[in-house]
Amino acid sequence: MNSTSSQLDKLFDASLVAAQQPNWPGGPDGEQMKKAVADLRALPPLVFAGECDDLKAKIAEAAAGRAFWLQGGDCAETFTAATADSIRNRIKTILQMAAVLQYYSSLPVIKVGRMAGQFAKPRSNDLETRGDVTLPAYRGDAVNDIEFTAEARTPDPNRLVRVYNTSAATLNLVRAFTRGGFADLRQVHEWNKGFIRDSQFGEKYEQMAAEIGRALSFMQSAGVDPEQFKAVDFYASHEALIIEYEKALTRIDSRTQLPYDVSGHFIWIGERTRQLNGAHVDFASKVRNPIGIKLGPKSTVDDALALIAKLNPDNEPGRITFITRMGAGTIRQALPALVEGVTKSGANVLWVCDPMHGNTFESKNGYKTRNFEDVLDEVRGFFEVHKKLGTHPGGIHIELTGDDVTECLGGGNQVSEKDLESRYETACDPRLNHSQSLELSFLVAEMLRDR
Repeated sequence: MNSTSSQLDKLFDASLVAAQQPNWPGGPDGEQMKKAVADLRALPPLVFAGECDDLKAKIAEAAAGRAFWLQGGDCAETFTAATADSIRNRIKTILQMAAVLQYYSSLPVIKVGRMAGQFAKPRSNDLETRGDVTLPAYRGDAVNDIEFTAEARTPDPNRLVRVYNTSAATLNLVRAFTRGGFADLRQVHEWNKGFIRDSQFGEKYEQMAAEIGRALSFMQSAGVDPEQFKAVDFYASHEALIIEYEKALTRIDSRTQLPYDVSGHFIWIGERTRQLNGAHVDFASKVRNPIGIKLGPKSTVDDALALIAKLNPDNEPGRITFITRMGAGTIRQALPALVEGVTKSGANVLWVCDPMHGNTFESKNGYKTRNFEDVLDEVRGFFEVHKKLGTHPGGIHIELTGDDVTECLGGGNQVSEKDLESRYETACDPRLNHSQSLELSFLVAEMLRDR
């Protein structure tokens, strides 16, 4: 890949408003930001255009009903949590979930991490008040620090360079784990070691792993030992929120002379930044990555069709993924018209369910949480709608961790409100822990098998 700043500067419309941007010192054209952008532009790509194209082809397969999308990871990554153990446990959890889904559905599973770039978060308010002190809200480690001091909460463009460096280190580990033998299907038992096993689903997983092991041994004895068993394709994704970061990491592909955002394989536009005439949609329309778009309960068919027309005028398969975040109590009423309207238009899209963001509430003891039953019910509603319409429920998008946290209520390990106090570690939104994630994968696998 090569690029010239002048080519890229002309590519994007600088006059458009970018929603949900921090109040950077000196503004987006200040000296600090200019230096950070210059540093980022000089750095190598984090991912490659060919990898983005490979993922796009797999998304097209999922949209056609021949694969399933599994996207999972942190709500908001932090610099301090980018450790080998934390990254490995997230990968192990996603690999386990994928094995369960693939085993029971017989569909290929596209494995995508919310990682190596998910360092920024949109906020409802620019400011946070505690007592008589008001400071800028925490917008993720890409912008400021979670500590509640004036210095920590001041947005710092230098953090964007640290996002790049931390993402590079994360991707290095991801590639080592997924290409170096760790992800070999014959290690399916090993992925469960070191995790606290929920009695019901841990045992069920071990039974499945034993069956997979026997099948692989039989194939090996027959002289079949495909390379696909030894490594997996694992893709990086994040919300393309901080517009200066994404622009600075856009490169012109030397093969095609087309622009790609090389900060991640898959980027998505959030519910709060998908204004048709806004900077985020304009940016996404210019790069050739596969693009995700979050759709909430108030989204209309006209909204969806206008976004398709802007982002995928040629109806390229695999280009657009709609990630619905409706809420368990709303999805069965809000989703059918959207799916039906888009399907009738002939547009190629992948439908993915985000059952996390529409089901957040505050517990009685003051923790932002979600109930596992609500998460499960939204997924169930998603499958019901697609079954009724004869369309493919293409995937799930989950906020999860491989650690034994207590952030979401319920599940097989019955996390209670009192338990939230013991290991509530998220920097932003509550995540499913390892046991809850594994439980969800078994329940989704049943839905997928019966679709």
